[in-house]
Amino acid sequence: MAATPIAVITGASSGIGAATARQLAAAGYRVVLTARRKDRIEALAAELGEAGHKATAYALDVTDRAAVDEFATAFRSLAVLVNNAGGALGADPVATGDPADWRQMYETNVIGTLNVTQALLPALTASGDGTVVILSSTAGLSTYEGGGGYVAAKHGEHVLAETLRLEIVGTPVRVIEVAPGMVKTDEFATTRFRGDTEKAAKVYAGVDAPLSADDVADTITWAVTRPSHVNIDLLVVRPRAQASNSKVHRTL
Repeated sequence: MAATPIAVITGASSGIGAATARQLAAAGYRVVLTARRKDRIEALAAELGEAGHKATAYALDVTDRAAVDEFATAFRSLAVLVNNAGGALGADPVATGDPADWRQMYETNVIGTLNVTQALLPALTASGDGTVVILSSTAGLSTYEGGGGYVAAKHGEHVLAETLRLEIVGTPVRVIEVAPGMVKTDEFATTRFRGDTEKAAKVYAGVDAPLSADDVADTITWAVTRPSHVNIDLLVVRPRAQASNSKVHRTL
């Protein structure tokens, strides 16, 4: 009997990461949930276990390279890595943006993705059929006012995905980039605005059906479960109400 394929999901404590863990578990993967918030991922692992799925929680800060390297020693073979950990801080213009926010966004979105990908690439290759998913953003493809720091980080993540794909072509590992547009989750905008729920709500005000975490997780799961020879290089997914980062239809 073939072993159950393993999928590692970073940033699995909430939002897109948690939704992706649920959907990959339902698709037959043993999911390894990583995030800094141990209580959240342990609760999700318990939920998935009660539903008959295989799930393990592992507290991990993707910016801590020593911790990431230690985590990677648990895997000789790995089917899927979903680099989801990341996020945005602030919406200030370039002229007044906080360099500490820019640095933190770069460390989490780019260096965190680099750390985990480098550490797990040998196990993904050893599987004979590995997949690296990088969850970037439409911010990695075009800019918008007030988004300079986040846009810079996501451009970095986009280029990381493109370059990695070039460098490992011919190996049994696919590199998939999924770039969502406007996604309404419980925490993304609230975290960006440091707990200001009024500002967070304005992001989605009047928008008919922004994407949900489940919508993006469904997209990721679809891309991962394509036949091995099919690589979804870049998949941009937006709600119908959003034509671009700066063009959103609002019924206000």
